[in-house]
Amino acid sequence: MARKLRLEFAGACYHVINRGNYRRDLFAASGAAESFYHCLDQACQRFRWLVHAFVIMRNHFHLALETPEPNLSDGMKWLQGTWAHRFNRFWQETGRPFQGRFKAGHLEPGHALAQAAHYIHLNPVRAGIVSVEKVGAYPWSSLAFFPRSRRPAWLEASTLLHESGGLADTGAGWRSYGSFLGGLFEEDPLFRQQRSAQLLRGWAIGSAPFRAELRTKLRQAAQHRSRFELLGADRVAVLHARTEWWEDRLRTLAESRAIDLAALPRPKSAREKLVLAAAMKDTTSVSLAWLAQRLQMGAPDSVASLLSRFRSSGGQFHARNSGFRT
Repeated sequence: MARKLRLEFAGACYHVINRGNYRRDLFAASGAAESFYHCLDQACQRFRWLVHAFVIMRNHFHLALETPEPNLSDGMKWLQGTWAHRFNRFWQETGRPFQGRFKAGHLEPGHALAQAAHYIHLNPVRAGIVSVEKVGAYPWSSLAFFPRSRRPAWLEASTLLHESGGLADTGAGWRSYGSFLGGLFEEDPLFRQQRSAQLLRGWAIGSAPFRAELRTKLRQAAQHRSRFELLGADRVAVLHARTEWWEDRLRTLAESRAIDLAALPRPKSAREKLVLAAAMKDTTSVSLAWLAQRLQMGAPDSVASLLSRFRSSGGQFHARNSGFRT
């Protein structure tokens, strides 16, 4: 059976969830949740995601995230694949830790997005791990990070606070948000159950106009996909759209580093090329093939090797016969 088409566009918001294979306790072992958090941190920087809420439970995780670029599938493939590789290597296991393809429901920005964030933050309470009064004490939830003065730059608090009564992004504001969550938890149990089921199973949460707009976009995406499949150019068309994002990001990175893209040195291992390639890999979903061609760095495998040596040397890589040193 063909997989359902993912609807991805700039500025889209999603409620993402996945579980351990056979509902196994993936994150119960020491260091497992922390490792997943670090992978999430890397994914957010690489794919420029904004996270409105997250929680890592014993056998599953939830994310309420926003994608400034249409890259949810690429980002989730990297996030889950990277963590699975590290998990299997540490435990000397093989196989697939997650139960399958992640689930992702669309969220309308504003109220619906905030509702998903509230649901995510209350997960440890519903599981009986902490009391509702101590909901902020659960360590692997965004609610434990939001009140910190040096929280990750990819954590986005504005929608959550605005939709909770216009709270301030201060210690007092976050204490008020904890009380707000307590009030939600004490609501009628049947109402809570119905809302939870909707957030877990609904493909799109939001107003009728919002869902109608998504259906239109989905039909258009399906039509374009069918057309490209008939032409045998489906993958090429997708990559063409992504290269526009990559080119814009490359120009921004070059300008910030005072590098002239039109006057890059000829050597494949030139300092300017390695600096830009490393920054692109760290902040986008760019492919090695695109970097190799765009920066004239040889074969994709050569780019991977050069970047590995560049990073392992802390940016002090000295290529043989290249005359280059950072």
